[in-house]
Amino acid sequence: MNAFESHLDLSIGLIVGQPTVQRRLRDLRESFDDSQAYEAALAQDDPLVYTVSSVEPGEGAGDLHYGLGLIMPGQVGGEYYLTKGHVHHWRDAAEVYIGLGGEGMMLLEDEATGESRALRLAAGIVVYVPPHAFHRTVNIGATPLTYLGVYPAQAGHDYGALAERNFRQVVVSVDGGPVVIERETWRAMRNPARLSVVGMRKTDDGLRDETYS
Repeated sequence: MNAFESHLDLSIGLIVGQPTVQRRLRDLRESFDDSQAYEAALAQDDPLVYTVSSVEPGEGAGDLHYGLGLIMPGQVGGEYYLTKGHVHHWRDAAEVYIGLGGEGMMLLEDEATGESRALRLAAGIVVYVPPHAFHRTVNIGATPLTYLGVYPAQAGHDYGALAERNFRQVVVSVDGGPVVIERETWRAMRNPARLSVVGMRKTDDGLRDETYS
């Protein structure tokens, strides 16, 4: 491996000759909110949802690692295809995501406060992920979403912290377009009896969750 140079093949979303992790639908049971829709989709097929090719030139305190991600287009129960999401083992580690192609969003959530934000990720857009932030990437388009993530070599990936709680927000398709809403609101939309609990209403520019606005 040449530690100083790599070839990004954006046509297939891989770093040539580098280790690649594949996540299929079967690997994301805890990530999608609608378990019934998930099981129904999985019974029909087990498609590839996303891949990440990584380069790890060194492990020193000042070294950087980077990975090329590709998320396929698709939905499960109205929720767009997504990554598992994680926080760094070394909580003080930050990261940058560089959009290369497609249309996506990133969900960021502060581990301590729960403060959440959704940011656009597309070609030419850079998203900064601060320390102590859960982060997840979502493909909201009709074509594969590709992006590059750059992070400290010592950052590590902690998936277990999200195993039970998941993200506070979801990115879902409403009236044919992407909307970012609170998870409880999304659950209420699938169970009308709960609408009064979360106070969801629809406006001209999308959905608003009155509980958290």
